[in-house]
Amino acid sequence: MLENSVFLRACRKEPTEYTPIWLMRQAGRYLKEYRNIRKKFDFLTMCKIPDLAAEITLQPVEQLGVDAAIIFSDILLPLEKMGIRLEYSQGDGPKIHNPVRTEKEIESLRIIEPEEDLPFVLEAIKKVSKELNGKLPLIGFAGGPFTMASYIIEGSHTRNFIKTKKLMYHNSDYWHLLMKKLSEVTVRYLNAQIRSGVQAIQLFDSWIGYLNPKDYADFVLPHSNYVFSEIEKGIPTIHFATGSSALLKLMQKAGGNVIGIDWRIDLGEAWKHLEYKVGIQGNLDPVTLFAPLPILKNRIKEILASADNRNGHIFNLGHGILPRTPVKNVIALVETVHEFSQR
Repeated sequence: MLENSVFLRACRKEPTEYTPIWLMRQAGRYLKEYRNIRKKFDFLTMCKIPDLAAEITLQPVEQLGVDAAIIFSDILLPLEKMGIRLEYSQGDGPKIHNPVRTEKEIESLRIIEPEEDLPFVLEAIKKVSKELNGKLPLIGFAGGPFTMASYIIEGSHTRNFIKTKKLMYHNSDYWHLLMKKLSEVTVRYLNAQIRSGVQAIQLFDSWIGYLNPKDYADFVLPHSNYVFSEIEKGIPTIHFATGSSALLKLMQKAGGNVIGIDWRIDLGEAWKHLEYKVGIQGNLDPVTLFAPLPILKNRIKEILASADNRNGHIFNLGHGILPRTPVKNVIALVETVHEFSQR
């Protein structure tokens, strides 16, 4: 029974025989099998052909021995059907060709219907679920409202978020209209993924760490809270961000059964700050996977020690696996977590 998987039990803060582990971007560029497919297809095409997306999702599952799969997709896919022209350049990441910065542009954004507008994602989920056949849980995901807003306002990733914050400060009414639209799209998209067969959800609000607590509380928290409150009940939810050490209590208030953290804070300190009321996910620095195995294993043991065998810890990286990461080190990570967390 999938409900009894170590990953889903950990999401519910139930006892597990060992600490479960899955990895952000576990299906990605560090794998030769992925690179072979990438030579033949551009990134968006890979996301939009269900057979390819399903194949890529499953590539690392047996190879790594992880405790959950995550559907191969991208957080920005819903934006295309909202009216955003999106392109992925090799090595340059996403580019938005029609950034949204005015009242008229925000008003013109369309609220999508996932079954009609993103059927390829839902079909890939169904294919993966059939292949997994109850052996492992499948995680679905979406981008958080602030992260999605920042992409479509800035036009690409930025370090300063000047255009985004200018809209927040100068025209808060239209900022909130934009966030409401994005939150509604996110709720519809996540619930469609759940109907298609995922057993857990992660919300990637990756860039909220660029906000101070006051701005997060005023401009983001109500919208993130709406997303979590409207996700189908009974489905475990993970709320992930980077650089969010000062926002952990606010993230907890916004929602999520599990809070995902990056490597910039000790996991034990973060969990204590959350009063152990939610599960916690993380938080190895992805670059540590390039270290010699003795150093890597020591870092893993330190994180496990910080968790102190409490129910509700899911081991993960503080962000996604990086390109050129040695596969043998990723396998060693999974094996070490399983070995040294045995209850």
